Amino acid sequence: MKGEDHIVTDDRPRPMEVLREARAQLAELTGMTAESVSSFAQTEDGWSLEVEVLELERVPDTMSLMGTYQVELDPDGQLTGYRRVRRYERGRADGQRGGGR
Repeated sequence: MKGEDHIVTDDRPRPMEVLREARAQLAELTGMTAESVSSFAQTEDGWSLEVEVLELERVPDTMSLMGTYQVELDPDGQLTGYRRVRRYERGRADGQRGGGR
């Protein structure tokens, strides 16, 4: 029948589902709290995110140690790998990274 070749069933997760699942998977694997996602992109191989994680809580809170983790997920939103790319104190401005901000 005409038009049948254009029928697409898309079972891929929505971006917000990928974000939530990535944070949950990273927290489960590391035992650390994933606080926010600072970068998110769909790639040829799935998804790539940068997640800000609380690594060491200190008093005052501005002295807590944070980590930025590069997280890779497959097209279905399942975590395939992660690595820490940066560690910093919560209260410090970012003077080492480019980007114009």
